[in-house]
Amino acid sequence: MPTATEPTVEGSASTGGWARRGVPEFVGGNVVQLLQGGDELFPAMCQAIARARHEIWLATYIFHDDDASHAVALALAEAGRRGVRVGVVVDGFGSKSTLGRLRDWLPAPQVELTVFRPVDRWWSLLQPGQLRRLHQKLCVVDHEVAFIGGINVIDDRIDLRHGRSDAPRLDFAVELRGPLVAAVGQTARALWSRAALGADWREEVAALARSAEPMAHARRVLQRLRIVAPVQPAPLVGVPPVQAAFVVRDNLRQRRSIERAYVEAVAQARQRVELITPYFYPGRAFRRALVHAARRGVRVRLLLQGKIDYRFAALAAQVLYDELRSQGVFIYEYTPAFLHAKVAVVDDDWATVGSSNIDPLSLLLNLEANVIVRDAGFARELSSRFDAAIAVSREVSDATRRTGWWQVVRRGFVAWCAHWFLRMAGITGRY
Repeated sequence: MPTATEPTVEGSASTGGWARRGVPEFVGGNVVQLLQGGDELFPAMCQAIARARHEIWLATYIFHDDDASHAVALALAEAGRRGVRVGVVVDGFGSKSTLGRLRDWLPAPQVELTVFRPVDRWWSLLQPGQLRRLHQKLCVVDHEVAFIGGINVIDDRIDLRHGRSDAPRLDFAVELRGPLVAAVGQTARALWSRAALGADWREEVAALARSAEPMAHARRVLQRLRIVAPVQPAPLVGVPPVQAAFVVRDNLRQRRSIERAYVEAVAQARQRVELITPYFYPGRAFRRALVHAARRGVRVRLLLQGKIDYRFAALAAQVLYDELRSQGVFIYEYTPAFLHAKVAVVDDDWATVGSSNIDPLSLLLNLEANVIVRDAGFARELSSRFDAAIAVSREVSDATRRTGWWQVVRRGFVAWCAHWFLRMAGITGRY
């Protein structure tokens, strides 16, 4: 079981032992395009799927049954009918209500649909392993183009708890081309293989027993299950040398890779830290990094949800407002629509887009994936989207914050709930 220990962040995180493990490996020669919402992502995905010649791998937490999702499903099924191998893995909890429809939309053998940790009975969620969900959003076509971000396969204007709205939620993904696509493809296929093996482990064991070379067979199985394969740099010719790294969080060797990447970037910031996340309840090391950055004159701005989807998640963020604002951190709440983006910009050449929230679920439990881009142009574009969102948000001020004994009670209650939830999931130690 993972053990959550509190990393120390003093000055540059690169000087700490925890930051030296799992450092993102940047590869040049990539092309990275920012996409906002499903309105931009889904057409780009469908066009890439329509051009697929060999294989498609798609992993998502939610695959809904609305019109936008149906268009993606039709593109996948059509690719399968023309001979492309299509593997789709969905989370058993996030897509529980639509599995029946998905099996109709993505029929075998044209599409190999599998479910990560199915939730067959409600009490199965009481098992610690079931609390660790597939939260990545990945699509890879022919190892030539990949889509990574926080956008589930669901219409931007549909919220599963609150129904349809007029304004699309704020969310982002990237379209990636270049040598880094290979690592994304390996991860997406590994997720599919892990889910399929979870359903068919008896057949795998039997095949291993029957194999004339059991060790070689075992190595092949393990390779299929490995998330993030080594990248062999082969930069695209004639494109700017955009440096990018693909980082994941899993429950094996890369338990805190995304958190480390964030903390190190914030600890090294000299000008600005801009962070958007709907669910914000970072551990002490992450909060310390934000506070230390603000103290040394870095402008730290957080954009959190103002239109609430889960009340407890909003409460968890709000109990930290006083601590952060008193140290110079600016906090804004996005109110035009629901907020689902998980992005950040640090200084002028570091930016990340992905699936990871800044809370215990994403940082310690779920399978997550982010891309980190070291490029001034990309950081500038993402920062301009951040500024546009800030312009229509409300700043948390002394007039809007809550103080007094009730705030102390609220903060203690959230900390107690987080502690016991992590204990149920097998996480011990300080967060």
